[in-house]
Amino acid sequence: MAARRPEPVQVVKQRRDAALHALVHGVPYIQFLGVEFDRRGDELTAVMPFDEKLIGNPLIPALHGGATAAFLEITAIIGLSWSYLWDDIESGEIDTDELAIGHLPRLPKTIDFTVDYLRSGLPRDAYARAKVNRSGRRYASVHVEAWQDQRGKLFAQGTGHFLMPRRDE
Repeated sequence: MAARRPEPVQVVKQRRDAALHALVHGVPYIQFLGVEFDRRGDELTAVMPFDEKLIGNPLIPALHGGATAAFLEITAIIGLSWSYLWDDIESGEIDTDELAIGHLPRLPKTIDFTVDYLRSGLPRDAYARAKVNRSGRRYASVHVEAWQDQRGKLFAQGTGHFLMPRRDE
């Protein structure tokens, strides 16, 4: 039996990009906040471009705590979904045409999410990365860190626990 030829790198990259695009653009609130994701291999960095509507206290000015918390939770959910779906994306089991027309896989559901506000979010772009600490069939734990100008100078971090969708849904 002959070994299966590897797919061209462009085909794999297109499938990855299409899956990420469908995940991100399938949730209206992500669009409202303007959050996008930069993909490098299997690593995602969330980017929330600055917008005046994100300001909570115009006297400082500082990012609204709710916008910060939503940014962290979005990053956790998309990061967790990305790691959960990675093998299916790589193997081609996920039909990107189905994703494009809105047939999204079920997203993890938040059980709880805790945010630590470390300093005021400044009126500039924000970045975040999620690290999946544990992911099982039913439950996952994710830690997220957010920064603005310097990766080592966090302005917020969060930890969440999520109920994973069943594989047969």
